[in-house]
Amino acid sequence: MKKISFILLLALVMSACQKYSPVVYLGFPREYAFAFEKAYGHFYDSVPYGVVGLDLYSDGLSLDENRHVSGTGYNLCLTDIFVPDSLLETGSYRSDTSAQAFTFLPGRDYEGTPNGIYLLSIEEGQLKAIQVIDSGYIEVKDTTNALIDLQFTLYYRNTYGSRATYKTHFQGAFEPWQK
Repeated sequence: MKKISFILLLALVMSACQKYSPVVYLGFPREYAFAFEKAYGHFYDSVPYGVVGLDLYSDGLSLDENRHVSGTGYNLCLTDIFVPDSLLETGSYRSDTSAQAFTFLPGRDYEGTPNGIYLLSIEEGQLKAIQVIDSGYIEVKDTTNALIDLQFTLYYRNTYGSRATYKTHFQGAFEPWQK
């Protein structure tokens, strides 16, 4: 009888367990208002591919002529995207440390300095929080006529230690990066 009770209890516990599914965080912007593509050329001596960076800004943020941010919103940064030539091309990109074409570096925090993929939360022009994104995918759907269509699926650890998914989008032309 004890054995049957134990098996029934174990079956009940096992049925209550659900397969792990990532939490989708809806607090981040679903779409970005403007973006910059920074072409670094063949930046790394040991990498035969071009490197670009993306800087995307949500509604509520603006930049002055010295590139100082003002307002309240989010800034999504991707520092190292490896491209076959010199600019983003249509295709799928994934986070990876291999530095191969169509990959980008995952987010890392180096003693308080983020690199790779990270999201800055800005309030009234002041940095309030940094969320490092540990992995993800980018789909570049179009690059013709200066129209860029980017679909992001990014993954990170939330405050509870669970893996969360962040999906967002940018469609438009990249602003010129001049300094």
